[in-house]
Amino acid sequence: MKFLKTSLVIVSSIGLIFLGACSSGNQAANSESATKSATTETTAKTEPVAKTGEAHNENDGHAHDGKDGHSNSGEHKGQVIESGKYHLEFTPDIEKDSTHLDISVHGEQDQAITDAKLTAQVQLPDGSNKTLQVPYNTEEKQYTVNLPVTATGEYKVVIQTDVKGEKFNGRFAFKR
Repeated sequence: MKFLKTSLVIVSSIGLIFLGACSSGNQAANSESATKSATTETTAKTEPVAKTGEAHNENDGHAHDGKDGHSNSGEHKGQVIESGKYHLEFTPDIEKDSTHLDISVHGEQDQAITDAKLTAQVQLPDGSNKTLQVPYNTEEKQYTVNLPVTATGEYKVVIQTDVKGEKFNGRFAFKR
């Protein structure tokens, strides 16, 4: 009897994992039905993928017109994550005395969003944390902030985004 219960739990767990992996198209519908105060969180990865909710570099299948800092070929310069109908592009620009953090936010039909509220929470290589407000830079046509730290190592960044009450987070990492 105990073996039967254990087997049932294991088979059910594996079935749920496969269902979760196969439901890539349902995330956008699910996030729209959630309340506006709910927060979605997605982690950036460096390998190219085409599924919603995962990060991709290079070619993401979006056609960019070049007006928002993107190239016409659909290539991105940084790490990209998708969260429901939104996607974030994060590009760290490492300079001699600081790191410039560039972030683009896009919505449906790859429309640039310029009125979001962004906060960057950065975990430094020594384990300490730094919180930065990220304003929109109209000249660069993206959100930008300067991180005045030069420590060598891995930086972990959480971008908290609020677009008219819809909140979502993106997790990124880079090395200096």
